[in-house]
Amino acid sequence: MEFASGNEIAAIAVRQIGYDIMGYYPITPSTQVAENLDLMKAEGKTDIIMIAAEGEHSAAGVCYGASVGGGRVFNATSANGLLYALEQLPVQSGTRYPMVMNIACRTVSGPLSIKGDHSDIMYMLNCGWPIFFAHSVQQVYDFNLIAIRLAEKVQLPVAVAYDGFFTSHQKKKCYRFANDSSVHSFVGKKEMKYSLYDMENPITVGSYMNEPDLIHNRYQLHLAMEKARKILPQLFREYAEISGRTYETWESYRCDDADTILILLGSSYDTAMVAVDKLREQGEKVGVFTLTMLRPFPAKEISARLKKVKNVIIADRQDSYGAVGGNLSMEIRAALQKYKCDICVDSIVYGLGGKDFYVEDAVELFHLPYQRENNLYYYGVEKGEKREKRDNFFAPLTEDKTKLGLTKVIKENGALQVKGGTINETTAMPKRIAPGHGACPGCGILVNLNLLLRAIEDPVVLLFQTGCGMIVTTAYPKTSFKVPYVHNLFQNGAATLSGIAEICYRKQEKGEIPKGDIVFIMVSGDGGMDIGMGSALATALRGHRLLIFEYDNGGYMNTGYQLSYSTPRGAKSSTSHIGKNQYGKSFAHKDMTQIMAAADIPYVATVAESNPADFIKKAAKAAYYAKNRGVSYVKALSACPLNWNDNPANERSVIAAAVDCCYFPLYEVEEGITKLNYNPVETGKNIPVADWLKMMGRTKHLVKEEYKEIVKELQEEIDRRFKKLVEKSENKYL
Repeated sequence: MEFASGNEIAAIAVRQIGYDIMGYYPITPSTQVAENLDLMKAEGKTDIIMIAAEGEHSAAGVCYGASVGGGRVFNATSANGLLYALEQLPVQSGTRYPMVMNIACRTVSGPLSIKGDHSDIMYMLNCGWPIFFAHSVQQVYDFNLIAIRLAEKVQLPVAVAYDGFFTSHQKKKCYRFANDSSVHSFVGKKEMKYSLYDMENPITVGSYMNEPDLIHNRYQLHLAMEKARKILPQLFREYAEISGRTYETWESYRCDDADTILILLGSSYDTAMVAVDKLREQGEKVGVFTLTMLRPFPAKEISARLKKVKNVIIADRQDSYGAVGGNLSMEIRAALQKYKCDICVDSIVYGLGGKDFYVEDAVELFHLPYQRENNLYYYGVEKGEKREKRDNFFAPLTEDKTKLGLTKVIKENGALQVKGGTINETTAMPKRIAPGHGACPGCGILVNLNLLLRAIEDPVVLLFQTGCGMIVTTAYPKTSFKVPYVHNLFQNGAATLSGIAEICYRKQEKGEIPKGDIVFIMVSGDGGMDIGMGSALATALRGHRLLIFEYDNGGYMNTGYQLSYSTPRGAKSSTSHIGKNQYGKSFAHKDMTQIMAAADIPYVATVAESNPADFIKKAAKAAYYAKNRGVSYVKALSACPLNWNDNPANERSVIAAAVDCCYFPLYEVEEGITKLNYNPVETGKNIPVADWLKMMGRTKHLVKEEYKEIVKELQEEIDRRFKKLVEKSENKYL
């Protein structure tokens, strides 16, 4: 027996099966699966290869490649991560390579919500993957074992879905096999008909295919799904023999003599069973029904089970907008029609955005005054108050309030010069972000943003990628912003802002809005320049007039601190644990500043709150180039005391130490010419990187004797990068 959450038991199942590889990208609420596996790997309990991709699309590509190579492959994702990977899913099923993916179901954004409903999993229905749906922690474990067996039997990738934050996070008692050998015996050895590595018989995977071949391919995919339908009962029987737990493609409770049956998916089924017991005590003939498989869809079995029922209520935790009901409702209606069941059917949409579902709610679903003319009822909708006038919360920061003439950027002798802009002077600049936000004490995000905006007197439009900066400032219905603000997801922020900027310039040219300088600023952090790097680089290469500001806090902090590509080597995180087989993150931090400089944009700079005067002058320059030339990029090292595990009161000194050890050098690349703004080696302030590492709990383990080689290699890498930077600063052609 285990007392575990769905995510935890999924990780245990993965370990016991003995997967070869997991390609993944952290997204709430599925991230704990990867976190638990990484911890097991650090402790030597599994040898699974963990590949942290820069986004879900690439994670799906990693999994596909490993499947083609003949490995046993696993992935886990949620919500928009699933949608981002969606393009890859039919590729895998169409070429018939098995794997298993767990989906901790979550609301699809936008607006952004991280709570659980079923709006993501329904996008998978047409991807050619068999889909299990587990309503309990026990089923998460069991279905994962059955899923890999099914996948390899029919040569299709298989999904195991369960409710995010309910099943994924709530701990329950469940059983697992004590001996891994029991799992291995059930799952069996993986066999590949064709090997990619057989050089005597080379194969081509993913050919170009038109008619009539494509329809034959799709027909074979259809046949594979029908094969899955036929062999599932046998797999369920075999599993029952070794586990004592019996499954079918559906499950019901007190439905044998029921007049009214409520049908729903996931953890709500368990809640509804309690409601059924209560109503039975009151003499009402009610029952509850759920599906354990969405694909292949058990239409015949559902119809046979419901044939004699008077009323059916189908509750969806999502809506297929415009279809007058969710996907579960539409598919069950179609099944009942196909098998000529004369039943009164009502459709409900409930629980969107993770809205809690209590026993009292289930009771009420049986008693709603359904309107038969449209057969759709949104449950839990509250009538909002009508506002007579718009409330901006703050007085708008119009240009007359920000054009103070404190910071001026002028061109002298062919070079930009910043006049004024002292620390004391710029304190007079009104803040664009109100103090009413939810950031942690010591968080560097708002510190860095306020320093950036102190130097920019023109009107600004802000776009935030998803991340802590966005989450702590825009909790509906309030906002911390006194200026126009837009949010879009990690992977597409820069592209979105380029569209905003270009339509503004067009409207100004046509006289539809007043002409004037507006600085368009994208704010990125929390790993946003990993998953969003492609979009940012493409925007830079196109040369749109905007500013990209990255607050680099060295991890995916908004999802609980998983490693990002900018996390320092050796740092511990929830996906780079410390153990006998691991010392933290295994590879060097990404140099995003040099990557952006390689795009040959007009202005690139690094800034730090420990050097505020330098910060303000560079911000002023960046705004000038963003208005007049093209993309400018500014990167700040941003403290995260919660996950760096240090004292919030000491963050400025921690940032200063990062600068002085040359981990985060301060420089600018203006019109292709590099200038080092601060050289701690020449000023005698240079310190070993170990002195910086020991200031933070995430890296202080590295100063132990057993990790001295890692610190030595990290120091050598930092020295190499800094010497290269010095050389560039001394030679305008480098």
